[in-house]
Amino acid sequence: MERSQPLLHRIGEAGARFGSRPPRSRGVRLALQIGLAVLIFGFLVLTVIDQWSEIQSEGIHFHVAWLIPGIAIMPFFYVFSALAWDIILRFLGSPIGIGRAQVAWGQPLLARYVPGSVLYVLGRVLLSERAGVSRRVTIASIVYEQAISATSAIVVASYFIINHPDLQGQPLRWAVLLLIPAAIAILHPRVFGPLANKVLGKLGRDPLPEVISLKGVVSLIAFYSLNWGVAALGIYCVARSVTYIPFDDILLVGSAQAIGYFAALVTVVLPAGLGARDAAFAWGLKAALPSRSFALASLIAIVVRGAQTIGELIYVGAVTALGRREGWSIHTGIIHPSAEEEEAEAREGVGTPST
Repeated sequence: MERSQPLLHRIGEAGARFGSRPPRSRGVRLALQIGLAVLIFGFLVLTVIDQWSEIQSEGIHFHVAWLIPGIAIMPFFYVFSALAWDIILRFLGSPIGIGRAQVAWGQPLLARYVPGSVLYVLGRVLLSERAGVSRRVTIASIVYEQAISATSAIVVASYFIINHPDLQGQPLRWAVLLLIPAAIAILHPRVFGPLANKVLGKLGRDPLPEVISLKGVVSLIAFYSLNWGVAALGIYCVARSVTYIPFDDILLVGSAQAIGYFAALVTVVLPAGLGARDAAFAWGLKAALPSRSFALASLIAIVVRGAQTIGELIYVGAVTALGRREGWSIHTGIIHPSAEEEEAEAREGVGTPST
C-alpha cells in the first residue's frame, strides 16, 4: 500500500494545482463586491451626511482643474509599483521583463476588491508562470513586496504618527520606530532564506533558488518610499480639488495615505482595504486640514477613493490591452468574463472569445 503524504505536503500539492478554474458566477462576484463596498464604505458617507453643515462651514469647493492632474498622476504610482516588483523578481533570479511585469502585476489589480486578495495573488501567479517564473518564486516575490512596501509605508508615516495631535501624550507611539529594524531583520537573507525554505519544505516544495541581499532590501525600501512621493502628489491634487490645503503639507497628505495602506495590510480580509484604509487615511489627513475636521477629511477620502479607482481603471485598461496584444492575458473572472462564460456567450452568438 502506498504511504499517504503528510498533510502539509498535500496542501502544497493543492496549492501548486490551484487556479485551473476561475470563478464562474459573474452575478455572485458583482453582488459580493458591491455589497461589501457599500457596507464597509458606508460609515464614511454617513459621517459626511451627518456633519454636512460643519463641512459647508469649512468653505469646500470642487475645482476640476486640480482633479484632472490628480487622476493623471495616480496611474504612475501603479507603474512604479509594478516596476519595483520586476526588480524583486530580478533579485530572485527570475526576470520577466518590464512589459510582462506590468501585465502580471496590473491586469489582476481589480481582483483585490474580492476579500482576502486571493484572486489577485492567483492572477499574478498564473501570469508569472506563463512567463517562466515558478509559483514558489512568485509567492516569495509577493511576500517580499508586501513586507518591503509595508516597511516603506512605516518609514514614511513614522514621523507623522509620532507628531499626530491625537497621539500626543501616548508614549507607545514611539514604538512604530521599532517596526522598521524588525522588518529589515526579518528580510535579511540569513533570516528570510532559511525561514522561507523551511515553510516550502513543510509544504513539499523546492527551496528558493535565490534570496535578496540586505543591500537589495534597503534599496527597494528606498525605491518604495520615493514612490509614496508620487502618490502624495496625486492625492494632494485630488484633496486640493475639495478644499484648500497648503502645499507645505503635501508630505502630511502622503503620510496619511501610507497610514491607510498599512491599515489595509492589517485588515487584509477587506476588499482592497475598503473602509479601514479610507478611515485611517481620513484620520491622518485631518492633521493637514486647518480645521482638523474628520468630517471634511472623510469627504476628501471618498473623493480620493473615487479618483484612485479611475486611476486604477486607466492603468488596468492599458496593461490589459498590452497583455492581450502580446498573448499574456488571463481570465481572472473579475475584470472580464471567465473562459467558460466567454465560450457560452460565443455559442449563443453574443461575443467571440478573446485571445
